[in-house]
Amino acid sequence: MDMSSHMTHYMELLMTNQPWNLIIYMAVPVILAEIIAISELYLLFTGKNSGAIKTLSTTSGIVVGWYFLGIFINLLLTAVIPLTTSNGWRGIADVIAVGFYLLGVIPLFGIALLRMNLIASAVSQRDRNKLHAIFVGIFLVVAHIAMIFGMVDPHVLSSAKTV
Repeated sequence: MDMSSHMTHYMELLMTNQPWNLIIYMAVPVILAEIIAISELYLLFTGKNSGAIKTLSTTSGIVVGWYFLGIFINLLLTAVIPLTTSNGWRGIADVIAVGFYLLGVIPLFGIALLRMNLIASAVSQRDRNKLHAIFVGIFLVVAHIAMIFGMVDPHVLSSAKTV
């Protein structure tokens, strides 16, 4: 029995080429997003808006945004388009897992654009901070939905019967 047919493409991607795919597709973006979230909480509670922690958050935001844009383009071209054209999806859980993972590009690249002053540059720092927090929150939601559906046997939500 081929076990890969009992896991989503999301999970298969993370399990293939261990540990490199796990590091490239999960660890790097999640660690950078966590650095951003934790450093922004520190800045919020200390009232600081400059210094090493602010620089760390800004740098992490720019790096993760561009990094994940590369992941998005790569997976779109090498996985999503081929799976869609060949009808290779393993059910709705598979589509949800991969789709929500790739949706992470919106908040992460949004953070990069915000940190590079390419969006919302004319608004107050408070409004920029709000937008930043919204982007972090959106990333947390889409990443967790991707992880949850990624761990489901894709046949559980499928109408197809498996043996």
